[in-house]
Amino acid sequence: MDRRRFLTGTAVAGGALTFQAALPAWARSGSGTDLSGMKTLSGSRFDLQVAAAKHLIDGKQGRGVLVNGQLPAPLLRWREGDELSINVANHLKTDTSIHWHGILLPFHMDGVPGVSFPGIKPGEIFTYEFPLIQAGTYWYHSHSGLQEQLGHYGPIIVEPQGSDPVTYDREYVIVLSDWTFEDPHRVFAKLKKMSHYYNFQQRTVADFFDDVQAEGFDRALSERLMWGAMRMNPADIADVTGATYTYLLNGHSPAENWTGLFTPGERVRLRFINAAAMSIFNVRIPGLPMTVVQADGLNVEPVETDEFQIGVAETFDIVVRPTARQAYTLMAESNDRSGFARATLTPELGMGAPVPNLRPRPTLTMKDMAMDHSAHQMGRSSMLGMDHSTMDHSRMGRMGHGEMDRSAMTNGNHAKHKAQTHHHAKGPGVVGLAMNPTHRLGERPAGLEDVPHRVLVYTDLRALDRNPDVRAPERELELHLTSNMERYMWSFDGVKFSEVDGPIIFYKDERVRLTLVNDTMMPHPIHLHGMFFDVVTGATSDAYKPRKHTIVAKPGEKLSVDITADAPGDWSFHCHLLYHMHAGMMRVVSVLDEKAPA
Repeated sequence: MDRRRFLTGTAVAGGALTFQAALPAWARSGSGTDLSGMKTLSGSRFDLQVAAAKHLIDGKQGRGVLVNGQLPAPLLRWREGDELSINVANHLKTDTSIHWHGILLPFHMDGVPGVSFPGIKPGEIFTYEFPLIQAGTYWYHSHSGLQEQLGHYGPIIVEPQGSDPVTYDREYVIVLSDWTFEDPHRVFAKLKKMSHYYNFQQRTVADFFDDVQAEGFDRALSERLMWGAMRMNPADIADVTGATYTYLLNGHSPAENWTGLFTPGERVRLRFINAAAMSIFNVRIPGLPMTVVQADGLNVEPVETDEFQIGVAETFDIVVRPTARQAYTLMAESNDRSGFARATLTPELGMGAPVPNLRPRPTLTMKDMAMDHSAHQMGRSSMLGMDHSTMDHSRMGRMGHGEMDRSAMTNGNHAKHKAQTHHHAKGPGVVGLAMNPTHRLGERPAGLEDVPHRVLVYTDLRALDRNPDVRAPERELELHLTSNMERYMWSFDGVKFSEVDGPIIFYKDERVRLTLVNDTMMPHPIHLHGMFFDVVTGATSDAYKPRKHTIVAKPGEKLSVDITADAPGDWSFHCHLLYHMHAGMMRVVSVLDEKAPA
């Protein structure tokens, strides 16, 4: 299918109504229910009720914080160009909030307590009002405490004002999430006491002998000693695993098998939203190629793949075209392989497809430590930069900690930048420093390096429309993702949110290059509120960089994004792994309504 044929035409919303009578009750459309099986609210005026409620997962009752009593919360269908008014009533005994993830709006409507508004007190109603200036697939969730883990999240579809560049005959919204019957605060307390509490996939003696056979005794032993010296575990892919999580798809467990119908030959659009608290998913539909058409709500040039990883808070829209009269399994495997969510796409009810077995769990490598194997010959004290005493801590950039170094530097486009010096703090919250961070946007995620099919990587993405701002950056900032995993401490530049002494400063309309260096051993989905990242992929044409609101930084990775600071106000900037943010991996970006000083 060539690009022009794929993108020509206008979307046909919904699906064929002839299938509605055959669908189970929970999956029927009409009467306020979407084909995806979720309650749907549409229009420009909304009333949302946040309350504690009971919910059944696999026949077991749990208690959550739900919106309008639904898990996920109601699907909100909006239209680009409308002015929205959304009344949110809080029936909880504690404060609540709603953040409209990826939606561009005035900062005081962004919904982050303590940053952009006070929060919604028990018994109060807060009215969100803002214009819709974009289209695409987005979502909403609480930004109060750990309510997001309790079910306080839901999908958003914003229909374009004009024609949709993607042609499709039927669509389903696919909300991936993770559910635990434990109190989220208890989960966090366990992680603080023992960071690997939920990791039952530790390496064994048998694994060591397998390594000896593959790499030789000296190399295998050296690697074991290195991991031991750092008090790190190469099997630590995810903090919270299937040991406590049930992975959900549209609120349904794998046993409940959410099902979507299609007619062979139809183009079926699947709008994936990762609304999980802590889980990154690897998504595939065995036997059915997928064409990615949108990332984080913005259209991209169609790219065909067989599997993609979706980080927490990311969204991907894909189109599939099943031609055979057979069922397919939609497999969303957690990236640590401790469990999965799944669904069935089928031309008729009663047809099934094999569910793939969980693949072997991946392990981290020297590259994830930003090292190469030559590091095996190094002494323990230099293994991962554990000793920071030789670093210059006397200055740091304009991150709310001091004066900015205004010295000029030149980038690849020979444009002048205002460089920012970097401060890597000492202290108990910093264990490990990536000695040789590398650009990994074109690399497959852990566990997918050697699969025999195509896997989407960020460098495959190219914006469908020319970037609205193609200026070279005027200034560069560098920010390190830091942690002390053993004590479950997470931060930026070694300083947790409760201890920062000022915001990151942007100036109205300036063009800033933000470079993220992941000094930790885990992937982090990093999200900026209020603005999009233009991802610097190294492509020949910088005018079509993929634009995202959330990007996953791999372990030991150094990546850069360009930001146009066109949204005055205070905005949250954080890791979207909920317990990492709760532990302190968050900052505030203040966009000052003034020009940057010369």
